[in-house]
Amino acid sequence: MSVERDVMEYDVVIVGAGPSGLAAACRLKQKAAEAGKELAVCVVEKGSEVGAHILSGAVLEPRALNELFPDWQQRGAPLNVPVKRDEVYFFLSETSALKAPGLFIPKPMHNEGNYVISLGNLCRWLAKQAEDLGVEIYPGFAAQTPIIEDGVVKGVTIGDMGINREGEHKADFAPGMELRAKYTFFAEGCRGHIGKQLIAQYRLDSEADPQHYGIGIKEVWTIDPAKHEPGLVIHGAGWPLGNDTPGGAFLYHFENNQVLVGLIVPLSYSNPHLSPFDEFQRFKHHPVIAKYLEGGTRTSYGARALIKGGLNSLPKLTFPGGVLIGDDAGTLNFAKIKGSHTAMKCGMLAADAAAEALLAGAEGGDELKRYPELFKASWLHEELYKSRNFGVLLHKFGVYIGGALNYIEQNWFGGKFPFTLHDLKPDYQTLKKASEAPRISYPKPDGKLSFDKLSSVFLSSTNHEEDQPVHLQLKDPSVPIAQNLPLYDEPAQRYCPAGVYEVVGEPGAKRFQINAQNCVHCKTCDIKDPAQNINWVAPEGGGGPNYANM
Repeated sequence: MSVERDVMEYDVVIVGAGPSGLAAACRLKQKAAEAGKELAVCVVEKGSEVGAHILSGAVLEPRALNELFPDWQQRGAPLNVPVKRDEVYFFLSETSALKAPGLFIPKPMHNEGNYVISLGNLCRWLAKQAEDLGVEIYPGFAAQTPIIEDGVVKGVTIGDMGINREGEHKADFAPGMELRAKYTFFAEGCRGHIGKQLIAQYRLDSEADPQHYGIGIKEVWTIDPAKHEPGLVIHGAGWPLGNDTPGGAFLYHFENNQVLVGLIVPLSYSNPHLSPFDEFQRFKHHPVIAKYLEGGTRTSYGARALIKGGLNSLPKLTFPGGVLIGDDAGTLNFAKIKGSHTAMKCGMLAADAAAEALLAGAEGGDELKRYPELFKASWLHEELYKSRNFGVLLHKFGVYIGGALNYIEQNWFGGKFPFTLHDLKPDYQTLKKASEAPRISYPKPDGKLSFDKLSSVFLSSTNHEEDQPVHLQLKDPSVPIAQNLPLYDEPAQRYCPAGVYEVVGEPGAKRFQINAQNCVHCKTCDIKDPAQNINWVAPEGGGGPNYANM
């Protein structure tokens, strides 16, 4: 049954109010003001408010922010904690660690001039700047499908509201609007569900390496003021992950006696019994970390996939009528464990290209070829080029040898080895069969430093309307029990950090249960499922986590 939809038209529609989308919106308005003209710009955001779905470490390199708003300090940007010093550890076991001398820390890991921030709060501040410039921002509305006519992206359709689990219209049904634009920017973050469709439809990754991902799990703690050192940045590698699972950990001393602690697990891991959530819980018991957390209070929890293939995995950025920006494209610099400044710069470059075309009278619908030209000539491309081998070195050689080779490339060769390495195996193909991998016994959480999934999800303030279509779609409902369970002990039970997936029932009558209300929108299932059978789509607008200070 066709649905009549309201239509709103803009010069540019931006999908996603993260750092790339908001930076792009601000830049478009700045360029129009410089030319004495108007550009109609709209940002649509699936979270209940700007920042509700934003999660990052985060240490911010302010380079892009300096370009966008040179007077950000006077404007009150929430960058209140400059990095004071770095510590890098190799965690050797559950009780021992080796602190790296400063001389042996790779250059990308130095954080002088950077700030410990809440990226969610920075996005809220950027949204205020954008609105002051005249940008229209609509939180609580999820872009569901691209509008494609004659091969040209013409905008997006907002998801319908008020549909029950069976797909029927409820009494409060409201059809989603069509937001049409001359150019549409996709800034959905890592593994954006529309971006994924566009990459496939326009074969944007045909000349790129497979993309690679990690899952980042983070908590915010309020700790004893006597243990708090604002601006102390700690990074680590090694335990609890093995040498062949090259992840990383962090603990950042923030403001107000808070610390931000997290673990990044690469989704190229091979043991199907591994649980990223439980690895993080036991990591917090390491003495280097526990000495800060003991006696403190956990106040927030969240998880998000991150994109880390870098320059080698970057897709083509343009297609007729639209562009990919930020982590929808994959601009995070994993060697720095930073993606906010690169996402912002990417959005600004796309905005420069679109503004140039629109202010010259372009009608849209074409490919913004100026955007990749500006990208190639920017410091963003140079930065990603210098780090292009980082992830591949770790994947191929492990934490210690790969880390040493990265140190040599970054500190001795300035990021310019005379060769480029490639990792051509997608993350979902890396799992061993359950029978070939050692089982992992995780300790029971103590309720002081370590916790269970459900109490953690509670802290994320995740909420979905219960009577709505399940947004975690199985292409073939038989696969989890008939295929993934015997081969891999159904790893969705463990790689999901929110308890969404369960195998329930007695032997011989097992069934796969999806607790969609728990979903924190991390997208890990969409990435890691070995059968590529789970398709994450946006739920009803406003659903999902409601992160306050992440």
